[in-house]
Amino acid sequence: MPSLNYRHLQYFWTVAREGSIARAAKVLHVTQPAISAQLQKLEQQLGEPLFVRAGRGLALTEAGRTAQKYADEIFGLGHELAETLRGRPTGKPMRLTVGVTDAFPKLLAYRLLAPALNMEPPTQLVVHDDRPERLFAELSIHEIDMVLTDSPLPATAPVRAFNHLLGECGITFFGAPSLAEAYAPDFPRSLDGAPMLLPTEGTTLRRSLAQWFDDAGVRPRVVAEVGDSALLKTFGQAGIGLFAGPSAIEPEIRRQYAVSVVGRADEVRERFYAISVERRLKHPAVLAISQAARESLFTARRRPRDRKQDEPAAPDGVAVEEVVEA
Repeated sequence: MPSLNYRHLQYFWTVAREGSIARAAKVLHVTQPAISAQLQKLEQQLGEPLFVRAGRGLALTEAGRTAQKYADEIFGLGHELAETLRGRPTGKPMRLTVGVTDAFPKLLAYRLLAPALNMEPPTQLVVHDDRPERLFAELSIHEIDMVLTDSPLPATAPVRAFNHLLGECGITFFGAPSLAEAYAPDFPRSLDGAPMLLPTEGTTLRRSLAQWFDDAGVRPRVVAEVGDSALLKTFGQAGIGLFAGPSAIEPEIRRQYAVSVVGRADEVRERFYAISVERRLKHPAVLAISQAARESLFTARRRPRDRKQDEPAAPDGVAVEEVVEA
């Protein structure tokens, strides 16, 4: 089907609202034959009649009612766009749609997204939790505004997008109080043979933990592999095994899941990204999220050995924005 002619659609929309071509002609300041000709072209393009005669006026067909619904939304959005660009409030909340990868710590996602909910004017937040490949596919067609993930966008992802580093931190090992009391002494050697809950194979944290276990010379007993970070912590809360989480939200994890700290591994660095199709973040809510992450959530100085050679050093309290085109 050829591209829709919005002038034709506007004439149809006005006739549908006014109920007759004569009244629509007065509103639009055009002749009745001009409107009739435009309606005929629109019906030919859509392949459906949009009106039927009803006494001295016109009534919408079923196809016409469907077209009117779409026209209401199209011209409503057009009005909202014009008002927004003029700086006038529309009365409608700003919308932010975020994808959160299944392995991303959910408490951390909440902490990161919370600033968007405290903005003026308010933001309507929509969150999708899914596998990274599905979220990146939605990002590629602009169904979502950004993706929160613990690893950079892979080169094979079906989207031209950019990685914005929100921050990084070490990890903390947690356990139900009885387990923590048993394994906290002599940490990390106490982890040898300890019951452990791990993320599934292929995740960034799983690879980092495997390397750290090797370096520490310990081999925990893996009792479960769980892909969803919240479910993994729920298993840990039940005393099934120990688990690792970001040190940046250590107090929240302890409080939410009633667990205790077994030990900390600052050498294992978790990095967290907002991935968007913008090289420079522009959405006001996304900017608020990024600023809060830098200023309050991730405040530890980055270690020199953890920086990439081409990254500038970050001052205290500031996480470097890493922008990488995929």
